[in-house]
Amino acid sequence: MHDQNPTPEWDPHADTAHAEQLGVYDELRQRCPVAYSEAQQWTLFRHRDVLAVLNDHATFSNAVSSHLSVPNGMDPPEHTPYRQLIEPFFGPDAMARFEPVCRSLAKRLVEDLAKDTETELIRSLAQPYAAQVQCAFLNWPVAMHQTLNDWSTRNQAAIAARDREALARYAEEFTNLIIENVQAKREAGADPETDVTMRLATSHVNGRLLRDEEIVSILRNWTAGEVGTMAASVGILVQYLAEHTQIQQQVRDKAEKLPEAIDEILRIHGPLLSNRRVTTCPVAVAEQQLREGERLTLLWPSANRDETVFEGAGEFRWGRDPEQNLLWGAGVHVCPGAPLARMELRIIMEELLADSHELKLSTANPPVCGVYPATGFARLPVIFR
Repeated sequence: MHDQNPTPEWDPHADTAHAEQLGVYDELRQRCPVAYSEAQQWTLFRHRDVLAVLNDHATFSNAVSSHLSVPNGMDPPEHTPYRQLIEPFFGPDAMARFEPVCRSLAKRLVEDLAKDTETELIRSLAQPYAAQVQCAFLNWPVAMHQTLNDWSTRNQAAIAARDREALARYAEEFTNLIIENVQAKREAGADPETDVTMRLATSHVNGRLLRDEEIVSILRNWTAGEVGTMAASVGILVQYLAEHTQIQQQVRDKAEKLPEAIDEILRIHGPLLSNRRVTTCPVAVAEQQLREGERLTLLWPSANRDETVFEGAGEFRWGRDPEQNLLWGAGVHVCPGAPLARMELRIIMEELLADSHELKLSTANPPVCGVYPATGFARLPVIFR
């Protein structure tokens, strides 16, 4: 058993961790695969440990938040009916209906990009695309585009600063935004057949209508987290292809290879940093004895760079086993919105490649990496030719 207050083995907020996120994770995975920090308690770095936790929700619970979190903060059997309710929103028919809308947004944003000159990609494309697609999917007004981006930026800054008061204020602000939006749709008599938000607001679970707090929780999940992750993903993909011209040319020559390339690039440099769990009983993880009630952080970018699972893990390789890639999670909590995310990323990259003959990094201004708990890039100067 460990002491009441274990000695921290790393600090995710340290300057060294910010300067070289992936390198720090690679080193810790080898040296200390279950590491204690004041910020995260116990962090899991290895693929097999993360996968074991994902597949054992009885021992490692998702109920880690003091706030309602539907359904990702629930365990089976409570989780099951909510998950069954949500999955059709991202089913094949729903994605087929939404694809032309997504394509139109991507095409317009890409066409508006300046050519043959330096463009800051995150602000000019990644963030607007993420917000606009999510608003379009939920049938939210255009005025929400900037609101979502501004809120996401302020919330990320508060997380990085560990400002609990600001986080509570922003959470309340976001809750009010969602409630006002849903109420406006109810008053306008929005059609659940064509309006995703209204469809959710009129959905039933366990024989009753969803409560407002459940609707808010689901919509927060679909927006607050997804917008930031999607923007990070676009930046990571463009930076990687611009830096690795051979792979860029391969997906230009064979467009059908693009989905595999997207998954492999995002395996190497994950857009989502972590998820949490809490132990429900005493348990050993990688020979580390943990008590009941211990908090765990599953570090996705580290697990997906584990050399025991992915040979040459830091390298891009065609033909990786997609079942091993934890980009979208695994087990009962695998990301239900993965079909939408995959479609969004495929479409924006298709449009970028079709509208250019070269994606190139700026030589004058290097990329600025995101800072924990963000990943990806805070700034990405690129040139489209």
